[in-house]
Amino acid sequence: MKEEERILKGQLFSPANEELQAIKLRSHKLSNRYTQLPEENREERNKILNELVGSIGENSFILGPVFFHYGIHTTIGKHFFGNYNLTIQDDALVTIGDYVSFGPNVTIVTPIHPLIASERRQMIHANGESKALCYAKPVSIENDVWLGAN
Repeated sequence: MKEEERILKGQLFSPANEELQAIKLRSHKLSNRYTQLPEENREERNKILNELVGSIGENSFILGPVFFHYGIHTTIGKHFFGNYNLTIQDDALVTIGDYVSFGPNVTIVTPIHPLIASERRQMIHANGESKALCYAKPVSIENDVWLGAN
């Protein structure tokens, strides 16, 4: 089973997996490009957002800077407003409804480091490879929600 499948099933996964690292690197680069663009360059910013996230609804706007961990695991509804310093660590799925607003410095975090000490330690797999593992749980924000600053 691929590590991304393990994430989506809520199972322990290795965030250091090469395929996951490639997804994250792509997302980090796109987040950085978005952040560097002037706010008035909405057309180019919208192109980047459409490439960065799983989907984004009409009339949505996000101020920079932004940071998405995977990007593709996030879906955003229509008429969304995200204020500056939005961080979405979307290891698992993040679903944001319609007419949602986030104040500055909102952070959505899906990873959960294991609470059992032995799971936090690097695990030794059958092939002898050592990996740090974690879980991720989905976050769903329904329609008409406003999350204030911080």
